[in-house]
Amino acid sequence: MKLNKYIDHTLLKAIATKSDIIQLCNEAKENDFFSVCVNSSYVALAKKELQSSSVKVCSVIGFPLGAMSTQAKVAETKQALLDGADEIDMVMNIGALKSKDFEFLSKDIEAVKNAMTNNTLKVILETCYLEESEIIKASILAIRAGADYIKTSTGFGTGGANIKDVELMKSVLGDSKVKIKASGGIRDTSTALAYINIGVERIGTSNGIAIVTGGNSKENNY
Repeated sequence: MKLNKYIDHTLLKAIATKSDIIQLCNEAKENDFFSVCVNSSYVALAKKELQSSSVKVCSVIGFPLGAMSTQAKVAETKQALLDGADEIDMVMNIGALKSKDFEFLSKDIEAVKNAMTNNTLKVILETCYLEESEIIKASILAIRAGADYIKTSTGFGTGGANIKDVELMKSVLGDSKVKIKASGGIRDTSTALAYINIGVERIGTSNGIAIVTGGNSKENNY
């Protein structure tokens, strides 16, 4: 697969305007990225801008803290799908994991998955806040709850993806078909390739153009 098809071209900043989202979509079309990743209020706009292309629309859910009610996550998911989202990146309830309330955490993910038909669900673990044992536990729970991907980071935590955390996530995949998305701090070609070479199948980044052209990053952070 070509490098550009690993990229979820991402803009999630609070100050992103409609014109910024339109620019994001134009860039995604020009570079034939896999998808754009936007906040749920911009899904309809992104879908409209991308209607004549193969670029998919990904919506974040419960972003960036993951701490809202399950009902709120489900409602946001349903609306994003109605607006045309192809994929959903939901933030795991990190506090529930830290509290060892694994049943709640599992049901939170399952509820979002059950709100979909054949859409892809990525569960964001926010690995910067987790111990190694928690990364392993979160990965297992997300896989069992129906995740299609487990994802490292929101890009809004204290840190983004790193190779060590991805290796931990990879260690629990077994023979499942679940994939890994690395996101947060991936700004150049060599870094992206390092993740792809260890088995990552999607890269979330606001520096997709720099990655595919070998250019210099503008130090963009989502």
